[in-house]
Amino acid sequence: MLGSIILSYLLGSVPSGVIAGRLKGKDIRRIGSGNIGTANAARVLGVPMALAVLAGDALKGFLAVYLGRWLGGTPTAAVLAGLAAVCGHNWSLFLGFKGGKGVATSFGACLALSPVLALTLVPIWVAAVALTRYSSLGSVLAAGAAPLMAAILRQGWPVFWFGLAGGTLIIIRHRSNINRLLSGTELRLGDRF
Repeated sequence: MLGSIILSYLLGSVPSGVIAGRLKGKDIRRIGSGNIGTANAARVLGVPMALAVLAGDALKGFLAVYLGRWLGGTPTAAVLAGLAAVCGHNWSLFLGFKGGKGVATSFGACLALSPVLALTLVPIWVAAVALTRYSSLGSVLAAGAAPLMAAILRQGWPVFWFGLAGGTLIIIRHRSNINRLLSGTELRLGDRF
């Protein structure tokens, strides 16, 4: 199980946003919000590259869960591997232990662990963003709902603990966004720097 956790952390550490930025001749960490995730990629690199970043980040979490299942053989191993990928994304070995906020990577892991839960959280994110145009608000609300929805949908304890731990990590990584939301200075989707 330890091997799958280490490999999943390394997989999660691969910075899709930085790679996409380099393909466009830009360092996404030095432009816009400086975040390596999808929202900043959309502002800095455009929607097509942002979708590639989203897919790359989600794939890291998805593959990590299967790596955990393959090497660890238990639901707990799969959950820990998924969380390790999220931690790799958030605190990347290749970026001096800096990184993103873990939303897409968490979604990919959640999709592999419990497609029902993952697809239940999507409308929460979509509704929040459609009503407010705040991607960060949608992410925080979906993250907060994850353990509750896992319990309601009876997805089992491993998935519940993934929802609780993964959701907590997302909310912690969005502290600055939450402060900007409260002060009215958070950027909306479509806003430019």
